[in-house]
Amino acid sequence: MERADRATLRALGFKDAEIRALDLWEVADGDPSELAEAYLRRSKKKDTLSTLREHLRELCRKAKEEKKRIRHVWFEQRSASKAYIRREEFENATAAIIEGGKSKTLYAQRTDRLSRRGMGAVDRLIDEMEPKGARIVITSEGLDSSLPGMRMVFGILADRAREEAKSISQRTKIGGDAHKKEGKWPGGVPPFGLEVIDGKLAHKASEYAFARNYIAVPLLHGIVPGDIANALNAIGIRTRKGKLWRAQTVIALAQTPSWAGLIPDRERATDESGAVVDKWYKKAQPLLGADGHPVKCGTGVVTFAEWRQINAKIESRSRPGTAIGDRTRGVRQAKTLLAGSFKCPYCKGPMGNGGASYRCGTRMNQGESVCVGVATKRSRADTAMETMWLNHVLSLSPESPTIHQIARDWLSYENPEKESRRQAVTAALDSALSRQLKLNKEFFLGTAQMDEATFEVLRNQVAAQIETMKAELKELGKTADLTPLTNPKALAALWNVAGLDGQRALLAAAVKEVRIVPATGKGDRTPIEKRLKPVWRDTEDVRDIDGALKAVDRSKARRKVAASQGKPQTDAAAREAILTEMASLDADLQAIRNERAAVAAQ
Repeated sequence: MERADRATLRALGFKDAEIRALDLWEVADGDPSELAEAYLRRSKKKDTLSTLREHLRELCRKAKEEKKRIRHVWFEQRSASKAYIRREEFENATAAIIEGGKSKTLYAQRTDRLSRRGMGAVDRLIDEMEPKGARIVITSEGLDSSLPGMRMVFGILADRAREEAKSISQRTKIGGDAHKKEGKWPGGVPPFGLEVIDGKLAHKASEYAFARNYIAVPLLHGIVPGDIANALNAIGIRTRKGKLWRAQTVIALAQTPSWAGLIPDRERATDESGAVVDKWYKKAQPLLGADGHPVKCGTGVVTFAEWRQINAKIESRSRPGTAIGDRTRGVRQAKTLLAGSFKCPYCKGPMGNGGASYRCGTRMNQGESVCVGVATKRSRADTAMETMWLNHVLSLSPESPTIHQIARDWLSYENPEKESRRQAVTAALDSALSRQLKLNKEFFLGTAQMDEATFEVLRNQVAAQIETMKAELKELGKTADLTPLTNPKALAALWNVAGLDGQRALLAAAVKEVRIVPATGKGDRTPIEKRLKPVWRDTEDVRDIDGALKAVDRSKARRKVAASQGKPQTDAAAREAILTEMASLDADLQAIRNERAAVAAQ
């Protein structure tokens, strides 16, 4: 059996011989206290892999020193400071410890590699690990969260990492703004048909002719983007990433100021309270210089006048609230139940909203040359899927993961204030933890000139606030009530009052995707219920039967070895307990084998 992270290790540049030498070749199993997760992160692709390989060697040396085996190496290229960026591999690494109980240690090379979101994020992680008997180990800084007094050290280093991230962001912004004012390319991938030479945009020989003759000129003549995408796909021209063209791809390209050789303007995003966040959006307008004219950055596929003319044509055909030429539409409201989960049987792509019918999105956006497509009446497909969903959910046991996911999704939809409150409490907890850290530093370093009595009063106040917020977060995270999902009438009422957005959330919690069998011909009278093929999330046996069989066999083998070596037992009761356990394992093994034989016979 091959390790799940072997492809990652090879991608990092490790040879098989070194993977074996680092004890990362064989699957690591056993007692969770003897296993560990290793987490590696880099912010940008240009960062050298040599450094990452050395980081992993350091983690392996630490694991060997502590007589532990690394169960999995988690690697990702993500920012650790931006709250809106989800770090899937980091979440998987912590979930393996906190939720899965697969190991008890998380190794990272530095605190800033673990997180740059400050003391609050690290403190919450330690809080979640401590009840599980788990810990965080930072190798280069010699930190171990299980040791007394280490939480404060973690907090100081985490806050320092966050301040460093802010400094890096500020320096990057200043440099980028200076480059843009001078008409230099600010960074990023230039649009199709162009490349960057000495900081300026220039024609790319392998793309410019197609960008000009097959996209720009047709747009100037009023050809719709869908027809342009179909023509490009028909002659085998692909996007920069080797993908098929879509109408939206052509529209986005045409609306980009840099396609006209201009510096695009951008604006900073804000959160729901209006505060700015560390995220930027490129605007559909060019950056204006001090003289009020657009800042040029070399040569574009079209001139500024042509760019304005093309966008005027697109805007004349735009429909507010849709993807057609409307860059200010915001978040579109859902209009269909199955959009997003409905798949075309030919191209396996999504079925989109085509008025009164569901239609193949690939056919609509990329043309008949890519997919012949399929269509079906929307109302009957939605009605049939509603009935199938209700019947399926009622057939599940209360312990089903799908039932719990539906309950979570429904409560999140029904009570958005609860989620908003959770976010607010989390932010307030981060602030309180930072105040606690600052207070401790000022008192122990003597910079605040406060006596011990004043310090104790302030410390107790902040500690009380922190405990109150932690208790509220725990209350907000309580398990949802599953009662409505086990009663037909209550379940039907729940579905009826959910509204379209709520129904989509409930459906997505139970269904991976919905496939449709193509009609046999025009006027096919096959009931739609027989043509719809939902892929339910819980159709697979979630139990790892093969793993269970192997675990039983390993346990029996260990018992036999111990018996052959004549290891003394403490007393008769202990021997009796072992014999009882072995008999139970044998019974479980036989039951599983009988079940598998019955399934095979069917």
